[in-house]
Amino acid sequence: MTKPHLLLLGEIVHAKAEWEALSDVAILSVCDSSSKEDLIKDLAGKYSDITAVYHMNDSKAAGVIDKDIIDALPPSLKFICHNGAGYDMINVNACTEKGILMSNTPGTVDDATADVNMFLILGALREFNLSMTTLRDGNWNKGVPLSHDPEGKVLGILGMGGIGRAVKRRAEGFGMITQYYNRKPLSDEMAAGAKYVSFDELLATSDVISLNLPLNAHTRHIINKEAFAKMKDGVVIVNTARGAVIDEQELVDALESGKVRCAGLDVFEAEPKIHPGLIANEKVILLPHVGTRTYETQKKMEIQVIENVRSAITEAKLLTIVPEHVHLV
Repeated sequence: MTKPHLLLLGEIVHAKAEWEALSDVAILSVCDSSSKEDLIKDLAGKYSDITAVYHMNDSKAAGVIDKDIIDALPPSLKFICHNGAGYDMINVNACTEKGILMSNTPGTVDDATADVNMFLILGALREFNLSMTTLRDGNWNKGVPLSHDPEGKVLGILGMGGIGRAVKRRAEGFGMITQYYNRKPLSDEMAAGAKYVSFDELLATSDVISLNLPLNAHTRHIINKEAFAKMKDGVVIVNTARGAVIDEQELVDALESGKVRCAGLDVFEAEPKIHPGLIANEKVILLPHVGTRTYETQKKMEIQVIENVRSAITEAKLLTIVPEHVHLV
């Protein structure tokens, strides 16, 4: 009996042994298509019998899996196993229409992302970017204003998934008061003392707003001009989710007006491009999307994708199926 065919879109770096071990259940191919157009041709040729895809955002041919690529996928393709908690680079609706199931890597990214998130909260509250810039300019602490302690501040977490809950635990260690908004309230056990509030109440009553929600059609630019108008004057904004959940031009305007006192950003709307108004503002801490960039987390992510692939091939099911596809199994 011929083994199923597995296609890798990207590169395995930290879990090479685990990847090679898949050869006991599948024929392994590493995509060598040099462009999207070449990949579409190859999907009708040497990759015409693939059963599953291991996908990474840094794939040269298919960092973005759009409808064109999905329409070109062969009928044999049943599973796309994505390396990443966020999967907005893949057209989920097109996958659904074609009966292709998707998995992602929830859980494995929580701690590393929450660590960066907490760094940005502290850095923005204490205005460390301005302090570091002043020091490097040879001015010691001349002109550095007094900043704010985290203790006693209300942290509003927009999106209480795994990362949001990990941020909550860290923030409470610094004496912050936590509240959250989610699609629906969590159980008392999962909320662990955080207060559930409406979206508008979170905006109006939070001293710091942490964005930890996925990017989709409903959340794109959820933080916009109207949202900023509802916030406290001098609010702090932190985003480790996806850049496009914020309208960046409106954030720049809110920073310039003082509505937003400081911001901490690890993600941007048009990565790797950054809005020049954010670069120019010393009250913004900027990181180049490094939330999960640790050796430990990257290896855990690769292994989780490999485990999903193995389960897909041997049992025809995914271990961490995306929420949009749960109803399909």
